[in-house]
Amino acid sequence: MIRPLFAAGVATVALLSSPLCRAALAQAREPAQDRGPEVIDGIAAVVNGEVITHSQVRGVVGPRERMLRSQLRGEELAKQVKEAREAALKDLIDRQLIVQAFREEKLSLPDHFVEQRMNDIIRENFGGDRATFVKTLQAQNYSLGEFKKMELEKIIVAAMRGKNVKPVVATSPVKVDEYYRKHREEFTSKEEVKLRMIMIPSRASQGNAAAQKALAEEILGKLAGGADFERMAQMYSEDSTRDVGGDWGWIERKTLAGPLEKVAFSLRTGKISSLVELGGNFYILRVDERRGGVTKPIAEVRADIEKKLQQEEAQRLQDNWLATLRQKAHIRTF
Repeated sequence: MIRPLFAAGVATVALLSSPLCRAALAQAREPAQDRGPEVIDGIAAVVNGEVITHSQVRGVVGPRERMLRSQLRGEELAKQVKEAREAALKDLIDRQLIVQAFREEKLSLPDHFVEQRMNDIIRENFGGDRATFVKTLQAQNYSLGEFKKMELEKIIVAAMRGKNVKPVVATSPVKVDEYYRKHREEFTSKEEVKLRMIMIPSRASQGNAAAQKALAEEILGKLAGGADFERMAQMYSEDSTRDVGGDWGWIERKTLAGPLEKVAFSLRTGKISSLVELGGNFYILRVDERRGGVTKPIAEVRADIEKKLQQEEAQRLQDNWLATLRQKAHIRTF
């Protein structure tokens, strides 16, 4: 007996995650010049006796590959293209396993589901013009039957996921609190300081280290006596910010060398540091402003954490379900 997966009249739109028609077509029938040198089709995998071809893989991965080829070259391009194709093949294998499970459970979908989905696509993307829709399919070398099959499989996959991966409706407050404690940085705004700095090189190789240190200490003394930091930087500093009075602008953590960062982020606003010796140079720092570094209270982010944990649990359940399907299947990849 064939069992219906949905009761008559139940809407399927909420279960669908299909892309727009043109995007789907572009993925399914990518022009040869965008696919690189691999134009010969062949078997990419066999899943319980059913074949997945290289052209199917390229159809899924095509847009991603085009983006990679526009941004990368050489070994890094080859590496990322390979990873993208492997991920696409894995997704296709999972889809095939889900469709096979649907058939094995003798489930069914009312015929009007796919027709309704097709009508929605034509109405939403082609202004209700079925002829234009069909011409678009033909221009992409894609038959109406193939497109219907693709949409049917998307409905099946979404429905089977809904049937086998039950939504997580509640998260333990204890788990939320634990996540907040362990990931406080996620809820803390980026800490920055507006920094000015004077750099005096030691010139140790020229035997002038002692004199340069004395100069730095003299500058520090003048600053302590009320000298203008910007003016001192313009006169004495020897780094790239000299002309702008040692102004480094807004600096976030992990920008400066460790010892300088430690000093900069420990200084109170408006205060001048002691002399910092680093890498053969002498530095004097002043923090003009501070911002960020504020952690949101848990009450403000609790809902976000709950949603994140529910999504992670749903993903775990889906992964476990798919792992079970794979364990029972005979899969060969080529």
